[in-house]
Amino acid sequence: MTNINISRKLRIAIAGLGFGKKIHLEALKESDYLIPTTIYHYKKEKGPSLEKETGLNFYHDWGKLVKSKDIDGIIIATSPESRFKLAKEALENNKHLLLEKPVALTSEEIEELQRISLINNLSVCVDFEYRAVPLFLQTKKIIDENILGKIYLIKLDWLMGSRSDPKRAWNWYSLREKGGGVIGALGTHAFDMLNWFFGESIKVSGKISTSINERSLSNSSKILEVTSEDICIANLEITNYDSALIPCQVSLSSISKNGRGFSLEVYGSEGSLFLSSENQKDYVHGFNLKFSNKEDKTYNLPADPLYNFEKTWSDGRIAPVKRIHNLWAESINNQTPVIPGLSEGLTSQRVCEAIRRSSESGISIKI
Repeated sequence: MTNINISRKLRIAIAGLGFGKKIHLEALKESDYLIPTTIYHYKKEKGPSLEKETGLNFYHDWGKLVKSKDIDGIIIATSPESRFKLAKEALENNKHLLLEKPVALTSEEIEELQRISLINNLSVCVDFEYRAVPLFLQTKKIIDENILGKIYLIKLDWLMGSRSDPKRAWNWYSLREKGGGVIGALGTHAFDMLNWFFGESIKVSGKISTSINERSLSNSSKILEVTSEDICIANLEITNYDSALIPCQVSLSSISKNGRGFSLEVYGSEGSLFLSSENQKDYVHGFNLKFSNKEDKTYNLPADPLYNFEKTWSDGRIAPVKRIHNLWAESINNQTPVIPGLSEGLTSQRVCEAIRRSSESGISIKI
């Protein structure tokens, strides 16, 4: 239950015409605490059509947008390369932020955003929306209540086919230096949920690779190199809140045609837990949770009704994003820290960077 002292809805701007317009804007339209007022894109010529389509004010000048007294907070859902610069300027002008992940390209950039937000007493939420999905919350409850006993092994596979077609056009996702790749797309979520469920990753070894090395520009015969990874295999040592070390294996892929989707397996002394979904386009529809006890009896587990959404959409991504919006609004209005925030974003980013270093060096990396 969200506990918000509200005198008026907070006025929100959106930067990003992909996930920002498709998901964040739709969630904002249903919010009791936030109201969308502004949409941003750096191309001025997009203004008339965007204003007509969304009914929002349009800005193409970021400097003017962040200085506007008619905006309380900004959702930044642009490509990763630009997020740090946009977020830094917004924080310097006292705007609360909700950031997509990866939050920035380096942990040093995230630390800089932390510093500015703390100085200016601003709320910065990170859209780790799996923390808001009912069956993920149910999984967290089971783990926290020690129903599995001592955890022996964690295995997380996330095998997607979004980029399995070699004819898919080259774009920013194809460049590692622009924040593209499966680690940024899936790994940031995966390492956040592992930290949330089980504890801190203290040592990693990993291997990343690029299976499809070239792609053509859209509507062009020009072929460009792909530098971002589409496969990541990692072994993690996780220390839980009892200081026990738990081995964890993670496999991430964006080129697994007809892949199994998301699968989390947790094996403990008192039972095993299986959270999975083959639905590759939705955060909610298609997930199921199973528990196997010491007698090897397996049960399907529904989510506690407390965790269910008041409303779901045909696109299930909107409901958990709306729930994250509520956490952000609560933080702003009550002047309290927000989780998930920059601290969680930084923890996830450090694991991502350690895996890259391990892949390059061939050795395990302590975090």
